[in-house]
Amino acid sequence: MTQNPLIFIIDDDDEVRSALALLMESVGLQSETYACAAHFIEQFDPSRAGCIILDVRMQGMSGLMLQESLQQHEIHPPIIFITGHGDVPMAVNAIKAGAVDFLQKPFNEQALLDSVYRAIAKDEQQRGQASQQAELQQRLARLTPREREVLDLVVQGLRNKNIAHNLYIAQSTVEVHRSRAMEKMQANSLSDLMRIMLSIKLNPLN
Repeated sequence: MTQNPLIFIIDDDDEVRSALALLMESVGLQSETYACAAHFIEQFDPSRAGCIILDVRMQGMSGLMLQESLQQHEIHPPIIFITGHGDVPMAVNAIKAGAVDFLQKPFNEQALLDSVYRAIAKDEQQRGQASQQAELQQRLARLTPREREVLDLVVQGLRNKNIAHNLYIAQSTVEVHRSRAMEKMQANSLSDLMRIMLSIKLNPLN
């Protein structure tokens, strides 16, 4: 079952928070509001999907500081910055750090909603990739040490007889380990196995 996205609104202005919550409600989106970044951090759960609408300048932890803190997590909701005091360098740094948008107050409501939908789509994509990577890592963890050794050499392009020579085992034993490893990795062919292993190496969880 797909998790409904939440819009996390973080702004120290009561009126802004209320207005944004009403705007989200008007298009059928659920939201939670926070008066400061510290309160959001206290209740932060990376498993909750959605996006963050975040004021840049607040008392205590600023929006940019919160962005930096969230980057320590493998997955976190994408951020849309809103500010009445922004400047170009600030916006550039926020976008470089992964923010979806940087909007000046007062902003056009439709422009904000467009950014919210882009952020939700980005979050869904990130979570899908993370879920796929977790599944691939679980498959890899099911291999025995010997199966992993054989698999690594297969991926390097070695033939069974060369693998047998390198590991000082019979070629028939290599074939058994290779077959079991491919079964556990759910690879139907060598090219399928290469694709899976390349995906794991390009997108490691740790």
